[in-house]
Amino acid sequence: MEELTPMMRQWREIKGQYPGAILMYRLGDFYEMFFEDAQLASRELDLVLTGRDCGLPERAPMCGVPYHSADSYIARLVQKGYKIAICEQMEDPATAKGLVRRDVIRIITPGTLIESEMLQEDRNNYLASVWIEGDGAGLCFCDISTGSAEVTECRAPDLAGKIINELAKYLPTEALLCPRAAEDARLREHFKLRGGRTLLQLLEEDRFQPGEAQRQFSAEYLEEAGLAAEPLALRALSAALRYLRESQKSGRSSIRSVESYSERQFMKLDASSRRNLELCETMRGREKRGSLLWVLDKTRTAMGKRLLRGWMERPLLHLPRITRRQAAVQELLEETDLRLDAQEALSGVRDLERLMSRVVYQTANARELRAVAASLALLPQIKNNLRGARCDYLKQLYIELDELEDMRALIDGAIVEEPPFSVREGGLIRDGYYGELDDLRALERDGKGYLANIQAREQEQTGIKKLKVSYNRVFGYYIEVTNAYRELVPEHYIRKQTLANCERYITQELKELEAKVLSANERAVKLEYEIFAQVREELAGQYTRIRRCAGAAAQLDVLCSLAEAAAVNQYCRPEVLPQGGIEIVDGRHPVIEKMLDGLPFVPNDTHIDRGACRCMVITGPNMAGKSTYMRQVALITLMAQVGSFVPAKSATIAMADAIFTRVGASDDLASGQSTFMVEMKEVAQILQNATPKSLLIFDEIGRGTSTFDGMSIARAVLEYAADPKKLGAPTLFATHYHELTELEGVEGIHNFAVAVKKRGDEITFLRRIVPGAADGSYGVEVAKLAGVPDSVIRRAKAILRELEAQERAKLAATGQAAAIAIDESEYDFAGLRAAALLEELRAVDTDTLTPIEALTKLYELVRSAREVI
Repeated sequence: MEELTPMMRQWREIKGQYPGAILMYRLGDFYEMFFEDAQLASRELDLVLTGRDCGLPERAPMCGVPYHSADSYIARLVQKGYKIAICEQMEDPATAKGLVRRDVIRIITPGTLIESEMLQEDRNNYLASVWIEGDGAGLCFCDISTGSAEVTECRAPDLAGKIINELAKYLPTEALLCPRAAEDARLREHFKLRGGRTLLQLLEEDRFQPGEAQRQFSAEYLEEAGLAAEPLALRALSAALRYLRESQKSGRSSIRSVESYSERQFMKLDASSRRNLELCETMRGREKRGSLLWVLDKTRTAMGKRLLRGWMERPLLHLPRITRRQAAVQELLEETDLRLDAQEALSGVRDLERLMSRVVYQTANARELRAVAASLALLPQIKNNLRGARCDYLKQLYIELDELEDMRALIDGAIVEEPPFSVREGGLIRDGYYGELDDLRALERDGKGYLANIQAREQEQTGIKKLKVSYNRVFGYYIEVTNAYRELVPEHYIRKQTLANCERYITQELKELEAKVLSANERAVKLEYEIFAQVREELAGQYTRIRRCAGAAAQLDVLCSLAEAAAVNQYCRPEVLPQGGIEIVDGRHPVIEKMLDGLPFVPNDTHIDRGACRCMVITGPNMAGKSTYMRQVALITLMAQVGSFVPAKSATIAMADAIFTRVGASDDLASGQSTFMVEMKEVAQILQNATPKSLLIFDEIGRGTSTFDGMSIARAVLEYAADPKKLGAPTLFATHYHELTELEGVEGIHNFAVAVKKRGDEITFLRRIVPGAADGSYGVEVAKLAGVPDSVIRRAKAILRELEAQERAKLAATGQAAAIAIDESEYDFAGLRAAALLEELRAVDTDTLTPIEALTKLYELVRSAREVI
């Protein structure tokens, strides 16, 4: 250490306090990085690696970025999962004696970002905190950029699974783990599958002591918020608050309130169901387009976008809250002018939540204050739109929308219309706002007038017509005389600089004026920053008030969005009941119908009750629409419990406490699990956690093993789900095992199939769900549709005929065929044929027949009837 230069010793001492972070060390107009930090940053940011003399035999590796454009570099590093420590100069280098004092003013990590340009505007940026104790766990999810904090507690059984479900709901970019959480194998696997999108921080147990939360919030508030009765959640909250305080280093916090919730308030959606239903992003591309959020998001503000995502991630289990949302959506749907006016005004509202967090942490600049003022200016119009609202929800929002005229007047009166980006170079404050500042500016303006007077006077007195009075940073104010007039220069001029074609001089008068004018400018710039800081501080004092108003605007934005989606897509208001079944008339898949580019979507009905038709067994070929139909029912149920209208002619939905899906799977090579193992784990999770009020979606389970094993498992699962003594949950069960259709009538199981039209070797998927079992799998036909070469198709048909013949031979060999071929005289074949004819008639789907096909079908039925008679 003694060998290093003083500056490098300072760097080394500060770096030693933050060993896990990249130290960005302010040096003049750059943030410099040294030694291992420089090598890492050079590699990750493609920066040129240079060196600096440091007192050691070898130069210290060094690279840097300009301080005024550092945010983009910091964002790239944080995106890669690095922690950044920002080390600033704590005194003016021009006035510092010796080495400039420096210190870390902030630690930036993925979960502590407040810069809008580093964040996605349509989603929250959560920091998670997990504390496990005994058979329970406390979880906290904070978003420092918006000031939100939510806590909950989980209890065994399946404690790790419940924690994972909450993590999957919030998708934190950073997680603080207690030692026990860090050691849990299932949690480690979950974070591993996140692919590095969550930065993990292991904290000692003493970091989870409740003291931090108890210091920040009063005992009365904690009692009112329910945290006094949730000691585990309180510990998780405390760890998060302490971490945020240490990272921001300002002694301030945007976390002014905490919401405690329980799993009884919201529909349970595990990680698999969220993924399979593609609520907010698609499974393959992880894109918004193609998700349910993409269909419903008509919001106009960043705050509304985040809130809509939150509503979709947490469908309600509280019927009054659901109907309250529905009533607001219906009023906004019916009152088109009200909705359009509100949306037009909301379009101009900036992200008040994130802007106010930056105000609180003293990082907001003057332009951001102007953005706050512009947003506040629209609040009276938004509030006025709701003046005549009828429903309770909109009336409540009208009350909560504070017009904040005083805060808007404060900013408008103080900050110029178009302020500069920097807050330390002047030009921020309006003339007339602060008397002392006006005086300094007048002195500065008058000083420039004095210069013009001096120049005119000196030209007249000396006879040098081209004499000029100018300024530069090196010499200050000076008089410039060309060489042609050098002999006319008075003796009291003091030569300062000789150039090729002129001389530059100073006078005592110019030096005195310079001192007066320049000091006025410096004092004015300093005073402007102080005034700006006061305005920002006064605005920060109204944080709770402004944030409450921002929340009301966000809710109105989401309600308008749901109303617009209902209007554009012709949705209906579902009737939501506390219990019962699902009755959907002409239901449609909300996403797929939007992806068809104008082509008609074939609607389908759904009837599931708690008795005779509790479980739908759905058969039919691949690609016919079984998975689409089942997801459609799940999404309509979820949308209803969000408070949205739904894609159907009519719908009655009994609230589901959970939606579980087992749809498709692939090998999990990272954890060494096969398709079948992944599938069985998901099935086990469903059967262990589902209740009779859950909605279950099973799509072709049992495919990853032998036929008999797979069929046995599928049947056992179906029987378990349908049996009210074991589970008895509403279930949609798609399968290729046609043997399962034999269970119809048992424990509320009913068969349904996807209608298919076959003409010779050609098949057409009609996309209709009809009662009964499919009459075949049509696997070879589907292969042909998929583009499999004709030679392969011909060979597949030949093999299929051979296999069918072999099966018939086996039956004959065992006597089963003989048992079937009994003398027809022993049976009333006329009665059997009549029953078969009646069943054939019932199976006719008249909605899908062309006129010619209808006539042909009628002829066939008449001929069959004559044979029976």
